Amino acid sequence: MLIGRPESDAYRPTLLNEYDRTDAAALARLRADRRIEFSDLRAALRAELDELLDLPELLEGKEADRWVFYPWRRTVIALPGPRTLRAIRLDRNRNKVTHAEQDLLARQRIGIVGLSVGHAVAHTLAVEGVCGLLRLADFDDLELTNLNRVPGTLLDIGVNKAVVAARRIAEIDPYLPVEVFHEGLNAANMDAFLDGLSIVVEECDSLDIKFAVREAARDRRLPVLMETSDRGLLDVERFDLEPDRSPFHGLLGDVRAADLAGLTTREKAPFVARILDAHSLSDRLAASMVEVGETLSSWPQLGSEVQLGGASIAAAVRRIGMGLKLPSGRTRIDLEQCLDELAEPLPAEDLSWPAEPEERRSTSSGVTAVLECAQLAPSGGNTQPWTLAVADHTVTISLAPERSSTMDIGFRASALSVGAALHNARSAASAQDLLGASELITGGPGALTAVLRLESGSDSGLTRDYPALLARHTNRQLGTGAPMGRAAGDRLAAAAKAAGGNFRWVSARPAVESAADLLAKSDRARFLTPRLHEEMFSELRWPGEDPRSGLDVRTLLLAPDELVKLDIGRRSDVMARVRSWSGGNALGESIRDRVLSSSAVAVVTFDAPPPGDPAELAAYARAGGVLQKVWVEAERCGLAVHPVSPVFLFARSPEELRTVSAEFADTLASLQGRFLDLLGVPEQEAAALVLRLSYAADVTVRSRRLPIPGADTCG
Repeated sequence: MLIGRPESDAYRPTLLNEYDRTDAAALARLRADRRIEFSDLRAALRAELDELLDLPELLEGKEADRWVFYPWRRTVIALPGPRTLRAIRLDRNRNKVTHAEQDLLARQRIGIVGLSVGHAVAHTLAVEGVCGLLRLADFDDLELTNLNRVPGTLLDIGVNKAVVAARRIAEIDPYLPVEVFHEGLNAANMDAFLDGLSIVVEECDSLDIKFAVREAARDRRLPVLMETSDRGLLDVERFDLEPDRSPFHGLLGDVRAADLAGLTTREKAPFVARILDAHSLSDRLAASMVEVGETLSSWPQLGSEVQLGGASIAAAVRRIGMGLKLPSGRTRIDLEQCLDELAEPLPAEDLSWPAEPEERRSTSSGVTAVLECAQLAPSGGNTQPWTLAVADHTVTISLAPERSSTMDIGFRASALSVGAALHNARSAASAQDLLGASELITGGPGALTAVLRLESGSDSGLTRDYPALLARHTNRQLGTGAPMGRAAGDRLAAAAKAAGGNFRWVSARPAVESAADLLAKSDRARFLTPRLHEEMFSELRWPGEDPRSGLDVRTLLLAPDELVKLDIGRRSDVMARVRSWSGGNALGESIRDRVLSSSAVAVVTFDAPPPGDPAELAAYARAGGVLQKVWVEAERCGLAVHPVSPVFLFARSPEELRTVSAEFADTLASLQGRFLDLLGVPEQEAAALVLRLSYAADVTVRSRRLPIPGADTCG
């Protein structure tokens, strides 16, 4: 491109392959020249490469390495091949721009007309790697007065502006093709300049060329971008989407490029005023224009505003290249206005608020004690999916379908909680010498009622459990990791069997580690499935919210950094972005860490009727009683109990998993199968609940419960 120009205007480095005979000879000649400096950066750059995570497949080895000769620098450096260099250089773009998006943007071929503001644009595009070719046009040489905004040096004075920009880019990425039209843009070379481009950035001073560029770009259906540094005016004309639109948004009426050629500065003024919108200019620029030709030689520009223009254009180029929304129009990114609007930030929400004094456990008696103990039963997310009522010496505990959630497939989790509440009520009734017969009544979907008749009676085992059920609680503390002994496991298995269920557990480290991995992957799916994410965070209670239902965040026992992650994790837009990247492995870190600190991972199971069988909900309710027996026995063994609800817990078929999370159904089915195999759960058994068991410090905050309507008036 530099035919007829002096050698001092060289702007492309020479790439030399040391394994090529001709290139090797050229390298030998350069090494013989004592004025040439050699530097080998390959080892240092590959050391950087080794530190990077989740690299794309580079598909090139050391055979792609090149020695790069910069004649204007009298320097030769050795570099890895183009894909390796790009992967290292652009790694810190992620995930503002993903690997796939970088590859997409690298297909763009950008032409820039005018290399004052255009220099900032070209440099920013090259730095961000959002193009695969740059074509630069400017006839002017760099002058000292340009150095207030063009990032050249005194050594560049007298060098063509496009060449200065091209050299700077070559020193960032010698593999990026840059073409220079040192004669600027004119009617003779317009077609050659525009040929093959994706986007045109117009930043020249010539009014007729501005218009001619738009006419030619419109004919070729190329978008045109322009940034006018005063008050950050960004102009977008999508001729690719609207090939019939008028240049400059029709602000100049029927004017054509030929009408603007040869005009004096005074004759151009009305057109410039329309293009720039004189009423929207900053007062300093507008007042300065009055002084041009009098006390000012030209209209003023600031380096900071020019650099902002480069950033604005780069953002627009990214949007076009990625197919994101960017219509024709104008906007202003006015830093002065932003600074005028400075305001004190809102104080951050305190995520480490102190615990309140523990509520005293019930000292009630009679029916009130029965109801209060029933209300203390566990439930997923502390939703308390039941209603309690007393009439005619009968306590009824009815499943409340309106408190269900997506993971509560077929109301199985709710039925489990109703059964746990019935067990609690029977234990309290026995302690109050009010124990009578009980039954479970099922109907249609979600219809389940537990009935306990209050009569004169007791059961020694239930009475013994009553204080333990009042004190029973979830403990999410990190454990010591000491394995649960066989004796404790046998005690829990015996408790489950006596209540009509089964207890299966693993405590060997490899098995616990496998369980931690499976449960963490399930949590990732929960975070990344929009409906599950919404429901999960609707269960949490933050400072100032009523903690009597749902999970008081303090009960999660999260470290300060975990609380910050949770606070970010509740943003649905963030999760949508992570999901689009197929990322989010860190979303399961909290449960992984807790399971890894455990002494055992266990599952309470029972023989379940087929899915949809009318007796199924009653079977889950009876399993709720098994769960309570196991829980209090575990606490008697000195174990902390932390129920874990993987997304797949209550699914009994692949079809049901698709209703929970269509996107992750196959993943969840695999996780479920591997988890049940790990715990040795036979096919005929259904899982009631997964328990993380550990030796850990006790908790200071426990989940609260909703008040029981009319409990204070019960006899």
